[in-house]
Amino acid sequence: MFYVLLSEKQEHRTVLLSVIKEIESDDVMNKKISLGLAVSLIAIAMAVTFILTSFFSLQSFNKKVMDVNEKARKYSSLEMLDTYVRENYAGKINETELSGGILKGYVSGLGDKYSRYLTAEEYNTEKNNSSGEVVGLGFTMTEDESGYIRISDILPDSPATESGIVEGDIITYVEGVDVKEAGFKVSVDAMSGTEGTPITLKIRRKGRDQEFSFVRRSIIEKSVTGEMLSSRIAYITVSDFKSNTPGQFMDVLDRLISNGAKGIVFDLRDNSGTVIEAAEECLDPLLPEGVLATAEFRDSHTETIVYSDESELSLPMAVLVNNNTQGAAELFAAVLHDCGKAATVGSQTYGKGVYQVTNEMPDGGAVILSVAEIKTLSGDTYNGIGLTPDVPVEVSDEGYDAPYYKAVEAVTSKLQ
Repeated sequence: MFYVLLSEKQEHRTVLLSVIKEIESDDVMNKKISLGLAVSLIAIAMAVTFILTSFFSLQSFNKKVMDVNEKARKYSSLEMLDTYVRENYAGKINETELSGGILKGYVSGLGDKYSRYLTAEEYNTEKNNSSGEVVGLGFTMTEDESGYIRISDILPDSPATESGIVEGDIITYVEGVDVKEAGFKVSVDAMSGTEGTPITLKIRRKGRDQEFSFVRRSIIEKSVTGEMLSSRIAYITVSDFKSNTPGQFMDVLDRLISNGAKGIVFDLRDNSGTVIEAAEECLDPLLPEGVLATAEFRDSHTETIVYSDESELSLPMAVLVNNNTQGAAELFAAVLHDCGKAATVGSQTYGKGVYQVTNEMPDGGAVILSVAEIKTLSGDTYNGIGLTPDVPVEVSDEGYDAPYYKAVEAVTSKLQ
């Protein structure tokens, strides 16, 4: 028990050990100190230990009490607000939406633009989006100035493609309900559903409305495309990093290398970088063995987030980036650059260099929380700053893609 007490604080242990050593030393034994004196010395040491331990314990206790009191004040304010609203609000309270709103407000109060709370419905949508496989009709939508819904993009191999609708078509009715009257969000939500279920839309083109019938189905999103340029350079576009991106990436990479690629240009412009683990898998075959990026937590401990095995692709490379290149896409570009494998070409990237974890909640929702800052081999962070390209160049007002040609030129120069 004596030694256990002292092990809690180094200072305490030092006091006791000095006493014990004094008692056991030859000098003291030779002086034949009395048993009473020895006991007195030990009692004094124990008293000092008790006082020091009590002092630090009291400090810890006071801090905990302050934390509890602070939490109590916050919850008391929330309870008062809830009571006031329930007694005076003229509308009808939706308890589910209220609960979700409270949780969203808490995470929003952190002041971190990347951390967020998702309701069960939003979390389910998030998981589907991250997987790269969605159930739906196969087009993206924006709110048209007329109050209706404009089809802005159509996915290949989807019900939308097969139906003959085109970008720019306007959705005016969803299952017989006027979009303008129902509202944009309600109408968009009404179009979601399970695989195999039918839906009818009225679509306006050139002032004429026509009814279309669809059956919702699972659609694989294609996030990687590639082609061989005449200069024997592979041009690979990665539009996002999702769970199914690595498989597509390897298929495209292997095909172009088999076709004789001698260099590669990766285009990550407008890539929002959803899944960091997907970026790690895509980087692995390109780079030498080792730890290539870490997450640094607030207690200063680090965890590996990008590791590569010994296989490596030794070809000259360049990475195209812009101010919409973020998250996992920035990580991909930064790691290639810091390993000396690729030059970055384009404009300053977005600057989302945080490592996030997703924690599911009992209500089916989830909190996505920024828990660490990402660092690559340079030891620097691009969080809040972005990556400065090696070759800064912007797309011209006339639409001339100068960054593309600069990237091809950068790889070509290494082949000569």
